[in-house]
Amino acid sequence: HKDVAAGFLPLLKARLVDARAAAGLVRWICGWMSAPPPSFPEHPPASRILTLNFLNYILAIAVVDDVDAAIAHIARHSTHHSEAIITADDTAADRFTTCVDSAAVYVNASTRFTDGGEFGLGCEMGISTQKLHARGPMGLAELCSYKYIIHGSGQTRGGSAAKLQNPCN
Repeated sequence: HKDVAAGFLPLLKARLVDARAAAGLVRWICGWMSAPPPSFPEHPPASRILTLNFLNYILAIAVVDDVDAAIAHIARHSTHHSEAIITADDTAADRFTTCVDSAAVYVNASTRFTDGGEFGLGCEMGISTQKLHARGPMGLAELCSYKYIIHGSGQTRGGSAAKLQNPCN
C-alpha cells in the first residue's frame, strides 16, 4: 500500500534481498541493476514482470493505492495459486479474502504454507488452480475419482415427495 511502502520496502529489501546477497545468491532488482538473473537471457519487459512465475528467489512488487487496487491487480496477473495480504485492518482482510479468487488466500501469513502436508493432505502430489474438482494442494484422495455401489430390491426413482425433499431448501 502506498501509505506504508516507504517504510516497509527498505525493511523487506534488507531482509530478503541484502541477506540473500550476503549469502552468495544473485541479487537482481529490475531497473536498478544492469544484469538480469542467470535464469533469464535478458530482462523481461516491464509489462510482463508482474505476470511471471520466476521459479527463483525473485520478488516482483507493485505498490497499490488501496485494497481494491490490489484485488484488481491480482485478478489481472495472478496464477490463482496463493495470495496474501498483510494488514491490521479486518475490513480490508475480509474484502481481500472474499474477492480474491485463488486456491489459497492468506491474511498475515506466508503463502509458503500452500502445501499438501501443511493442509493435512499427506504427501502433495500436485496443485490445482482450476475450479473443477479439487482446488489447491492435492493429495492422493483429491486425485482419485468416486465409485458408488448401490444395492436395492427393485426400487425405482419417483418415491414420495416427502422422502425426496431437498434438506437445503
